[in-house]
Amino acid sequence: MAQKQTRRNFITQVSSAGLAAMGASIGTLPFLSSCQKAIRESKADHVILLWMAGGMCHTETFDPKKYTPFQKGMESKSVFSTFPSAPTVLDGISFSEGLESIGQVMDRGTILRSYRSADLGFILHTRHQYHWHTCYEPPQSVQPPHIGAWIAKELGPVNPVMPPFIDIGQRLTVGEGEELKAFHSGGFLGSEFGPFAIADPSQGLESVSPPRGMDLQRFEARNKLYRELIKNSPFEDYASSYHQESMMRSMERSYELLKSPEVTAFNLSLEPSESYNTYNTGRFGLGCLLARRLVENGARFISVTTEYEPFLGWDTHENGHTRLAGMKKQIDKPVAQLILDLEQKGLLDRTLIILASEFSRDMLLEGRPGEKIKDQVEVPDHVEELKHYGMHRHFTDGSTILMWGGGVKKVM
Repeated sequence: MAQKQTRRNFITQVSSAGLAAMGASIGTLPFLSSCQKAIRESKADHVILLWMAGGMCHTETFDPKKYTPFQKGMESKSVFSTFPSAPTVLDGISFSEGLESIGQVMDRGTILRSYRSADLGFILHTRHQYHWHTCYEPPQSVQPPHIGAWIAKELGPVNPVMPPFIDIGQRLTVGEGEELKAFHSGGFLGSEFGPFAIADPSQGLESVSPPRGMDLQRFEARNKLYRELIKNSPFEDYASSYHQESMMRSMERSYELLKSPEVTAFNLSLEPSESYNTYNTGRFGLGCLLARRLVENGARFISVTTEYEPFLGWDTHENGHTRLAGMKKQIDKPVAQLILDLEQKGLLDRTLIILASEFSRDMLLEGRPGEKIKDQVEVPDHVEELKHYGMHRHFTDGSTILMWGGGVKKVM
């Protein structure tokens, strides 16, 4: 059976690194602070967060219900899952069709089917993502750190040259980009713990190389000038000396990475073609490949996202069934291969992998039972078109989280 989890037994049963990472989704700042000792004592050296941005529906992915095939004129209230279920490697546990590869590696991990998102009133994606990743309810007068920044600071670098927190796949130029920037940050911990952002994993090498057209000599001169500018500018008018020093350390480490052998970890063209092709389902799949290569070279916390952009990806306000068929193809093989590769390389026990989303979806209810809020999408009483077949409303009362490695208690 899948484990039933409350906050209390979650704290006592799940690995300490998992507790730290999940603190942003189920607690408050005091809860996260109480996890700091647990983080330091964790078995895991690395964390990979596989972020299903946009509201991944649990009944269409990892917690399937009664399959309700499409029929024109069917009642909307009769729809529970629009995909049949498929068995996993675990007796009695099934996933939704299209996730068979992930199902075959669940004997290495655990599944939490009772996660509830925070009640933040009117449901907005970036608002819930902010809370999940920082443990704070927005807005805040002080920018809070991302959970990756907390882990980077508390545990320190595995490899001093490698950025301790790397974020893969999220552009900050899309809709709600400013809201996304609000939690993609080291916050009051300092910029040295903020995310090293790689929007496109296929261009990872470019992110650790001088700008095009700039030779190394010119880049070194420019870097020296920048350090002098920071050091001699009236920076205290805008931030504390702590943040000035943090920014300096951030720049120095970035410069050291550029000259180090570890820079090759960012170059996906060095990956054998068979492996590359297995992961290459799109930007998310290549992000999983890059995450594996970065773990091998000492990255501490890596977030790989399917990317949040309003009304795309998992943000299925219509065409839910059709869209999810495509999303499953993006994630199924890369996630499973990531688990298998880390296991084969002897890194799975030292790497905590979390797959999660900000909330789930429902056919009829916006919010949660007993706390229905204003509808954000029209759902007809009867499904007359395929675009209405699927889970389109935001649902915060149930969701699924998967975890592997890092000492996580496995499903039995």
